[in-house]
Amino acid sequence: MTPSPSENLLRRLAGVSPTTAFVIALVIFLGGLFLPGIVGAALLVVLGVALAALTFTTWPVQSPALRTVRVILLGLLFVTAVAKAL
Repeated sequence: MTPSPSENLLRRLAGVSPTTAFVIALVIFLGGLFLPGIVGAALLVVLGVALAALTFTTWPVQSPALRTVRVILLGLLFVTAVAKAL
C-alpha cells in the first residue's frame, strides 16, 4: 500500500530540523511585518495558514493548555494580517 500525499508531506516535514523550521518561519513573519501593505499581509496569511494546518494535524497530541496558546497566537497572527492589509 502506498502512502497518501499528505503522509509523504508529513514524513518530509518530520525530517526538517527544528532550527531550520524556526528560521524559515521567522523570516516569513518578519518579511510580513516589514513589507508594505498587501504583500506583507499575504505573507502573514500564508504563514498563518501553514501554522493552522500544522496545529490541526497535531491537535490530538497537544495538551489543552498548548491548544489554547496556539489558537490565541494564530488569532493574533490573523488579526495582524488583517490590520496590515487595511
